[in-house]
Amino acid sequence: MEKNLMIAGFGGQGVMTMGKLLGEATCDATDKNVVFFPSYGAAMRGGTANCYVVISDGDIGSPTTYSVDDLIVMNEPSLHKFIGNLKSGGTLYVNSSIIDCEIERDDIKVVKAPVTQMAIDMGNPRGLNVIMLGVYIGMTEAVGEDVIVKGIEHKFENKPKLIPINLDAFSAGLEIGKAAKNA
Repeated sequence: MEKNLMIAGFGGQGVMTMGKLLGEATCDATDKNVVFFPSYGAAMRGGTANCYVVISDGDIGSPTTYSVDDLIVMNEPSLHKFIGNLKSGGTLYVNSSIIDCEIERDDIKVVKAPVTQMAIDMGNPRGLNVIMLGVYIGMTEAVGEDVIVKGIEHKFENKPKLIPINLDAFSAGLEIGKAAKNA
């Protein structure tokens, strides 16, 4: 099994953190091979940012590809720029809080989640990436939920007050992902 994921958005949305968390947690808690490959735009905050995460049972030939199984887009410019990279039959994850345009492809599955608004409503505006990671894991089961829980606990071990709110964010995303999977 090999899963190719591209995550795209603008700086400040936690795109790199989401990819890194997924990659590091998978490396730490499983025997799978993982590649995390970041790509930054001209500016860190407000500029474009995207990354690839490849998770595989076997060797990984290349960290990047022009054809991904799954695509997470956190803003509309990323949607327009990278929708062509999504394989037919792939899944598009959309931050529907700020992307409200029609998805014109009918050969993909679309999972919409209002992660920006959810994060604000939870009192954790920076947690939109953790919510979206939950959506992705709930839908794909690329790794077990426990892998990401351990990753969150490890990432925030020096800021223990942030662990519960990020676990809640992840759990909220999981619910959306699982519902989409069963729809």
